Amino acid sequence: MEINLKENERIDDLQRNGYGIIQNTGAFCFGMDAVLLSGFAVVKPGEKVLDLGTGTGIIPILLEAKSEGRHFIGLEIQEEMADMARRSVAYNHLEKKVDIVVGDIKEAGQIFALASFDVITTNPPYMNDAHGLKNPDMPKAIARHEVLCTLEDVVAAGAKLLKPGGRFYMVHRPHRLIEIITVLKKYNLEPKRMKLVHPFIDRDANMVLIEAVRGGRSMIKVEAPVIVYKEPGVYTEEIYDIYGY
Repeated sequence: MEINLKENERIDDLQRNGYGIIQNTGAFCFGMDAVLLSGFAVVKPGEKVLDLGTGTGIIPILLEAKSEGRHFIGLEIQEEMADMARRSVAYNHLEKKVDIVVGDIKEAGQIFALASFDVITTNPPYMNDAHGLKNPDMPKAIARHEVLCTLEDVVAAGAKLLKPGGRFYMVHRPHRLIEIITVLKKYNLEPKRMKLVHPFIDRDANMVLIEAVRGGRSMIKVEAPVIVYKEPGVYTEEIYDIYGY
């Protein structure tokens, strides 16, 4: 399908089902964290999925390619990002499977029916006011810093919208792990699986993937870590598999 690209936009090949995604080189582009989250999340046949803060729609599009979920929705507050996501959905002929909704995560409980999703995913802003300098470019700042929503806002929204027993998947930074677990448990989302991501086998983890279950029992499985590179510039086999190369 022919899609009109705007200034600084390009279409990147997602290496899945022939899908592509529109990205703006002058704005925030998706990274490996989103791809890893799409590989970590489990979507069962017939399930309904919501991605909070979807950006360009990368996670719903990848999950549609990788799973047999029934329907996927991406919620995004920035109209420009949502417009790119919608055009990517159209480019991939996914209009019947993927919807992009413009709205605030803090108001998600008014936008969607409560307890209506089987799975919720999110790749939220990692940094709060205590961590790092804000990017002067607003789309990048919103993606990286808690400008428009906090970790608690995202978790609270997920807890409202998940069905009992529904699964919440998040990628975040290990330095906030204690806070993440505390907030999840506050909203009755019990951490069940965790996987740390290391850039190299001898480097500290720089990402963490977490699955929590609404109303789940207290027990967590810490899975084998993900190692991104086996040598500089060369991915491990696990990363190639997740990307679909």
